[in-house]
Amino acid sequence: MNKEEKRLMRRQRLMDNKVYQAMGHVTNYMDRYYLDALIGLIPGWGDAIALLSALPFVYFAMRVVKSVPLTLAVVNNAVRDVLLGMIPFFVGDIIDLFHHANTQNMKLVQGFVDGDERIIKEVNRKAWQSALFILLFLAIIVLMFWLLAKLIAFLPFPW
Repeated sequence: MNKEEKRLMRRQRLMDNKVYQAMGHVTNYMDRYYLDALIGLIPGWGDAIALLSALPFVYFAMRVVKSVPLTLAVVNNAVRDVLLGMIPFFVGDIIDLFHHANTQNMKLVQGFVDGDERIIKEVNRKAWQSALFILLFLAIIVLMFWLLAKLIAFLPFPW
């Protein structure tokens, strides 16, 4: 069995996976039928509900494909979609009409499984962006605890 046949068998096995099929349905409803933008109209909850649509992609990348860079890239797209959707005054909802995070995630997963070099480079770039964002977020949390400790030490408490 040559390399191409192995790749095709792997792709077919992944496409037969129930989670992969669920990802196709999520992409269809959320992006092609603009359900993501409609759900985004619900104040506060819309973007949180839309974020749940990324769970099949995260699960598939993490547990089926077993790729940390692909998982980080999928999370990157999902978080970016939520952050763009949270822009106030319906601007975020309009952006949601054009920013199809689930379609992008589906292309990333398919290209990664197929071994598309361009997609793999994009996955790696987004994975590095996600890793840097996580490190920055952790540094901010540490800084906040440090500032809180300094504030507590500065204040004259009677104990």
